[in-house]
Amino acid sequence: MRADARRNRARVLEAAGEAFAAEGPGVPLDEIARRAGVGAGTVYRHFPTKEALLHAVLTDRLVVLHAKAQDALAAPDPGPAFFAYFETMVLAADDKMDLAAALARQGIDVMTATREVAVPLKAAMGELLLRAQKAGAVRDDIAVDVLHALVVAAVSAARSVSPAEVPRVVGLVADGLRPRVAG
Repeated sequence: MRADARRNRARVLEAAGEAFAAEGPGVPLDEIARRAGVGAGTVYRHFPTKEALLHAVLTDRLVVLHAKAQDALAAPDPGPAFFAYFETMVLAADDKMDLAAALARQGIDVMTATREVAVPLKAAMGELLLRAQKAGAVRDDIAVDVLHALVVAAVSAARSVSPAEVPRVVGLVADGLRPRVAG
C-alpha cells in the first residue's frame, strides 16, 4: 500500500472510531469520509461495507489494547501496571462492546473475526495477571476468564452511572481484585 493510501486508511479508521464512540455504529460511511477529509470512494476502496469498517475499527482497538498490555508488561512494578491496565481495559471495552454488538447483529461471529488479535491480547492479559499475583497485588483465585468477566461487569456498571462516577466504579471493581486483608 502506498504511503498516501496508508495515511488515508488511518484517517478513516480514526474518524470512524471517534464517530462510532460518540454516536454509535449507525454513522453513515459518507459522514465518516467527510470527517476523515477524504472522498467517499476512498472509504469504500478500503472498506467496501459498513461491517468491514466496524471490523477494522474493532481490530484496531484490540491491537492498541495489546500494545498497551505489552507496555504494562515492561513496567517494573507489576501491581500498579496491572491496575492501570485494568482501568484501560474497562474504559476501552465500552466502545469495543458496542462495535462487537453491531457486528454480531450483522451475523458476524466476532470471536472468529477477531481471533488473530484477541488470542495474543488474552495471553498478555493473563501474563499481566500472573505477574501481579506473584507480586501479591492481585488475589490468587482470579483467572484470566474471571478477569475478563469482571471487565465486562465493570463496563456494565460504568454505563449505569454518570461519567463523573465511572472512575469510582472502576476503582470499586479493582478493589475486589486485591488480596483480602486479614482481620
